[in-house]
Amino acid sequence: MRLSCIGAAHEVTGSCHLLEACGKNILIDCGMEQGPDLYENQELPVTAKEIDYILLTHAHIDHSGKIPLLCRQGFKGDVVTTFATSDLCNIMLRDSAHIQESEAEWRNRKAKRSGEETYEPLYTMEDADAAIKLLAPCDYGQKITLCEGIEVRFNDMGHLLGSASIEVWITEDGISKKIVFSGDVGNTNQPIIRDPQKVAEADYVVIESTYGDRTHGDEVPDYIGEFTKILKETFDQGGNVVIPSFAVGRTQELLYFIREIKEKRLLPQYQGFEVYVDSPLAIEATNVFNKNVKSCFDEEAMALVEKGINPLIF
Repeated sequence: MRLSCIGAAHEVTGSCHLLEACGKNILIDCGMEQGPDLYENQELPVTAKEIDYILLTHAHIDHSGKIPLLCRQGFKGDVVTTFATSDLCNIMLRDSAHIQESEAEWRNRKAKRSGEETYEPLYTMEDADAAIKLLAPCDYGQKITLCEGIEVRFNDMGHLLGSASIEVWITEDGISKKIVFSGDVGNTNQPIIRDPQKVAEADYVVIESTYGDRTHGDEVPDYIGEFTKILKETFDQGGNVVIPSFAVGRTQELLYFIREIKEKRLLPQYQGFEVYVDSPLAIEATNVFNKNVKSCFDEEAMALVEKGINPLIF
């Protein structure tokens, strides 16, 4: 067994690890670097055609965003992940490809005027579609045989709908070892999705440490109270509340809070205030949340579902 850190070492985006075991080359995540390029990521020591599997912890682009590029370069193996992550990748990888193509079109218009060389997108919608076809979803807690000598299991990590830590059991030359990849670790007491599930034991752990040097504290923030206060202050002045929000994850949390504010009549003088989600991607992501209720929602959200209430619709 050999493990190489390709991306997200010393920084927090572009996650990618190469696991070589049992004669197979396995990537754990293949993310796009986002934000400042503080450290140059390592080049893969193997070609895309030589990669046998990708184990994907979750759908965020800094963990999944370069899979279409691998497909462009010849990768044809399975991308093993959870059902909810597969559903989110279906929309998020297409959205990423659209951004790549749009940026290339914009840059090439400028290049044509200035006589500069044309710019090629990192990948295209065709590449994203090829990646989506390789998605091989599995259930949380399902121990599956990846190949001879390697078994894997995905456990809910509470970071995003479908996010997971991945347990990997490897048996080579009669010796068995277990390595766990945490993916991104969610906080506790988040709305909608479950708290992170613990893994009992491992020989090796590869864990993200973005917030490893700070304490969140035991007190749960009063999200509803603070949000209601902002809404009231704005409405009292005759204004509109505009909320820039991540389309996947954060938008659904806001919808969850708005439903609760309306349901509990916390703004009785403005009970009929209208809400608009001005994002096709956010609307598609909300549909994915509603598709994966049973496998991903926490007890509180499921209690609403069992009463016939959709936690994300009001």
